[in-house]
Amino acid sequence: MMYPERFSNLPAHAWPRLRALLDVHEGGGPAIHMTIGEPKHAFPAWVTDVISSNAAGFNRYPPNEGSPELRTAITGFVARRYGVDLDPDTNVMALNGTREGLYNIAMALCPETKNGQRPAILMPNPFYQVYMIAALSVGADPIMVPATAETGHLPDFASLPVAVLERTSAVYVCSPANPQGAVADRAYWRGLLALAEKHDFKIFADECYSEIYRDTPPPGALEVAQEVGADLNRVVAFHSLSKRSNLPGLRSGFIASGAKAIHEARQLRNYAGAPLPLPLQQAAAAVWDDEEHVIENRALYVEKYHIADRILGNVPGYVSPQAGFFLWLPVDNDEAAALKLWRETGVRVLPGSYLAQDYQGVNPGQGYIRAAMVAPKDETERAIGLIRDCLYQDAFRGQ
Repeated sequence: MMYPERFSNLPAHAWPRLRALLDVHEGGGPAIHMTIGEPKHAFPAWVTDVISSNAAGFNRYPPNEGSPELRTAITGFVARRYGVDLDPDTNVMALNGTREGLYNIAMALCPETKNGQRPAILMPNPFYQVYMIAALSVGADPIMVPATAETGHLPDFASLPVAVLERTSAVYVCSPANPQGAVADRAYWRGLLALAEKHDFKIFADECYSEIYRDTPPPGALEVAQEVGADLNRVVAFHSLSKRSNLPGLRSGFIASGAKAIHEARQLRNYAGAPLPLPLQQAAAAVWDDEEHVIENRALYVEKYHIADRILGNVPGYVSPQAGFFLWLPVDNDEAAALKLWRETGVRVLPGSYLAQDYQGVNPGQGYIRAAMVAPKDETERAIGLIRDCLYQDAFRGQ
């Protein structure tokens, strides 16, 4: 019996690896989970009322591309946030969570060959694993481009050989970055757009952490594309309610792009999509229309930034995140540090190497651990204090 080989050599996924590393040992205290980026703040209380009042919609097949109300709410958000006016009928499509869209966009938009060669899809390293799987699924070479301190924790795609860029069909970019919290500024987006024009590839902008930041909203890829007059079909932006509104279980996201790109994405989704149930679409529309809860949520994360800076600010190599809710903390050995932290304190974090792949013999995540500041403030403060005392006590000895 034959099976496909395209996924046969995948590295072990992060979560089974983490369980194998930690779960054979007793924790050193009550477990504090800082591994997965699952928000624990309250979502708007009225969300359940909207779902309940629209419950009759469970008796209907939902619109595949999103209801008119949801698409209008999405374009309203994009206009308020980025100053980009999009047509709800042609420029956006609802998703069942952004992971679905990040995977399927390669299917919908990446050609089978590029300049007569096997195509390449570029992505940051460390990276969100779905980028790699999407590339493999369309027969492209996934090329991980280091996003390190030397590059501002964002991938320097322009540094790649011309031969690679000439067969590149798309690049994935995450800004604010997971796990480092770095933000692509306007200059970065302008440079990437120029590179994409020169070598004719598409930009898949994963912006699901865009609403969690300190004081200055991160610029968006479509926003900068409009400013420089780029073809919006070259950029596909991905957004989600998971982080913005603490609704990971609602599974509501969207893509926004030019009309041709959205047409192609919808064409695939007509055959292979899993639309969001209509009552959940109605709830999502109400949530995209509301900014008050987003401002309140952001304020909670800003408090956690200040806590982390106060407790860890003197740790050698500590970089305070610009945005998002992860701490990307330097250590000598990421697996050893995660295990020590679990066995001595009960705090669970993710070794950075589990989010990256070797590049020229070096794993760019190896010297870091990722800690998600998703728990309530008091629990987060306690956990960060335990991290400092367990992993960095030598840095403060004698102070």
